[in-house]
Amino acid sequence: MDKITLPPGTKIPNHIAMILDGNRRWARARGLQPWEGHKAGYESIKKLARSARDLGVHTFTVWAWSTENWERPEMEINEIMKLLRYGLDEMEPELHRDRVRFIHLGSKDRLPKDAVERIKKLEESTANYTDHVFNIALDYGGHAEIVRAINKILDNNLKKIDAKQFESYLDTANQPYPYVDLFIRTSGEQRTSGLLPWQMDYAEYYFEQEHLPDFTPEKLKEAVLDYSRRRRRFGGNDAEEHFKFDPKIVAGLELQWQHALNLKQDEKFRDLVIRYVREHYGLSKTLAKTAGIELAKALVYGRHENWDKARLSLEGLYEIVRKTLGLALEPKIVANIEIDLWKNGVTEEKLKNLLAEKFRVSSFQAAKSAHLGWLASTSDGTDKKGLLEKFYEAIKERVA
Repeated sequence: MDKITLPPGTKIPNHIAMILDGNRRWARARGLQPWEGHKAGYESIKKLARSARDLGVHTFTVWAWSTENWERPEMEINEIMKLLRYGLDEMEPELHRDRVRFIHLGSKDRLPKDAVERIKKLEESTANYTDHVFNIALDYGGHAEIVRAINKILDNNLKKIDAKQFESYLDTANQPYPYVDLFIRTSGEQRTSGLLPWQMDYAEYYFEQEHLPDFTPEKLKEAVLDYSRRRRRFGGNDAEEHFKFDPKIVAGLELQWQHALNLKQDEKFRDLVIRYVREHYGLSKTLAKTAGIELAKALVYGRHENWDKARLSLEGLYEIVRKTLGLALEPKIVANIEIDLWKNGVTEEKLKNLLAEKFRVSSFQAAKSAHLGWLASTSDGTDKKGLLEKFYEAIKERVA
């Protein structure tokens, strides 16, 4: 399998945590036994763990078995424990090869003795590795972890501690990145179910419709890109560059250059596009001229269905935007999405993807803008100007 790569400047989460959901549903949909779904999920998580390391993620946490999962049928539990033993044995060479520290989160009391022996062996033999951490939550519950920490504190006869001391009694104690940056849950479920409640207070959430067996490394890349677009303020100020355009001016310029393009008023069209680019992206006069000419050429090429030249011109535009604004966008990706819109028609989903890629916001954050943009693109009446203004207002709400 080829390694997945990310655009230059992508913000990589130090710690990704996943709830591995949907194995049984995946199996039922295919007429298979539940444990066959778990095997498929296991194969998926192997690839995801490797891909996370390849992307530069330091700590990868998977919740494989909760304190409530013991209520499942005995046959299913036995098959899962067999899979656990197999997985622990299989991952050992890879952990040593990639210098990954293996850590068990949760209680060992109810796990099979031979599985516990394997876990302890891996924890001890990888204890000095610092390149990566792989946390596997087994017989884990968020409340149980907090209670476990409190009991340790009581055992040490401590009556008063601060937050830093409390962290040292959690299951993630002494890890370089105990706090989760990106939390992923598969299978369409939208809750944390108590995973790492202390460590997830500032995590970014990413919910995926696909079941775990269908969550590929490429989908992990999409999640990381979505994370990278988000502005993490941690209660403080936004460190990102702010866009200061006036939505009414930008909308008005777009309508004017569209009109000039339709009337083939070449010089007026070019000048309007340059003004539009300068106002929209906040570029200098010189850069706006260069970028605006690239956009104007792309629009004209698009009119004549010369898609390759249109794509190259758009790449030139977005390369200037990327370098000037410091956004971790990938010009080729943005250009390809935009050309697809021009070539095959605007849909709300495609527009959402374009806005997310272009302005480095999450897909969820781009949804309102995409809806308004789609309405504006399908309108040919008097409400078009108002919709276009609202479209740019919604963008500014996200990026200002």
